[in-house]
Amino acid sequence: MRRIRTIISYDGTNYVGWQVQPNGVSVQELLEKALLELTGESIRVEGSGRTDSGVHAIAQVAHFDTNARMSADKFAIAMNMHLPSDIRVLYSEECSLDFHARFSAKRKEYIYTVQLGPHADVFTRTTALHLHYMPDIPAMQIAAKAVLGTHDFNGFKCAGSSMQNTVRTITKSEWTRNGKYLTYCVEGNGFLYNMVRILVGTMLEIGSGKRPISDMQKTIESGNRSDAGATAPAHGLCLVRVIYPDFDTAEVLNRE
Repeated sequence: MRRIRTIISYDGTNYVGWQVQPNGVSVQELLEKALLELTGESIRVEGSGRTDSGVHAIAQVAHFDTNARMSADKFAIAMNMHLPSDIRVLYSEECSLDFHARFSAKRKEYIYTVQLGPHADVFTRTTALHLHYMPDIPAMQIAAKAVLGTHDFNGFKCAGSSMQNTVRTITKSEWTRNGKYLTYCVEGNGFLYNMVRILVGTMLEIGSGKRPISDMQKTIESGNRSDAGATAPAHGLCLVRVIYPDFDTAEVLNRE
């Protein structure tokens, strides 16, 4: 038995998310279907995380076990021949059987993109949230710093989540503007269900003047979901990097 590690990019617009679900087509489902067609094996593909419906990925990491003799680096090309054009396997290699795409991950990085201006850009309508007004960016930048460090993020998880351990460490949290695009970059050792989208939604309400900057710290201290803002729409969110002790998707893709 061999374990193959992959980096996968996908536009999540047409999918119910990463994980196989009964109510629609998922990215995981199509990857497993491609491997079945390619190898004749029923293979479970394990991802680094379960992105929600509509969320995108530049560098999702996944692994699978196979008895196929194909050269490990050829799996990317071969799988892409069986996948739709909005899912691409960018890289594949053989790795240790001890590696696990989810449990071996040390840090992940997400970016949320906002497009500013009176009219939505037709070319980024599925990858960026459109705001027709100019938010208070300095206030949002100050708010973003409140989540740095190790905190209990219970107040920033989906109300229906059953996750018990809600302590996470955030190593990067910052807003930057580049022309008509405003991006929020956040990196941490893990994220709760809908956590990034709730962080973004809260900071956008701060930027619009609907709530004070202090609400970020208030929500951390109270642990109450009701103290945070609305959940930002899924389509602006993208998983851009996953870091392991011996494997960093940014480094791998930069040298490819």
